[in-house]
Amino acid sequence: MRLNVRYNMIRRYVLSILVKNTSGVLNKVTGMFSKRGYNIRSLSVGETDNPEISRITVEVVGDEQILEQIKKQLNKLIDVVKVKAIRSKSSVYKELVLVKVKADTKKRAAIIELCDIFRTKIVDVGKKALVVELAGTPEKNDALIELLAEFGILEMARTGITALERGADTIHDE
Repeated sequence: MRLNVRYNMIRRYVLSILVKNTSGVLNKVTGMFSKRGYNIRSLSVGETDNPEISRITVEVVGDEQILEQIKKQLNKLIDVVKVKAIRSKSSVYKELVLVKVKADTKKRAAIIELCDIFRTKIVDVGKKALVVELAGTPEKNDALIELLAEFGILEMARTGITALERGADTIHDE
C-alpha cells in the first residue's frame, strides 16, 4: 500500500503587494501579519510609477499553505490592489545595506580591496571608519558583511528586499 503524503516545505517567499497610497495602509498590512502570527523577515515600501499606488515588498517564511493564507488575508484589506508571490528564479531581488566599518590607515587598503571584489561603493571616508554601500542579493550582502565583520562593524542599516519579475511580466498582468 502506498501512502500519499504531502510534505510542506518551509521556504522563503517574497510578496509584492500593490496598495493605495493612503495614510495608515502600511499599518493595516503589517497589522494583518501580526494578528495572525506571521513574522515579516524583510519589508520595503515605496511609491510606484503611479503616485496613487505604493508597492510593499515583504519576505516571509512558511509553506505553500501559509503563503496562500497570507495572500487571501491581504486581499481582504480594502486598500490592497493586488498581491503576487515573486519567485526567485524569475525575478530580480535586491537589498541596500550601509555598513560602517572600523578602518584605520593599516586596514583601509584591505577593506577597499575587498569592496572592489564585491563591486560595492565606499560612500564615506573618515579618519577611523568607512561607510560601505552594498546593493545586491541578501546572500551576496551577507557574504560581504561576514568578511567586513573581521575588521569591526560599527553600525549597519538594511533596507529589506525589493523585487521585480524578469522580462515583460508585471503584477498588473494577472
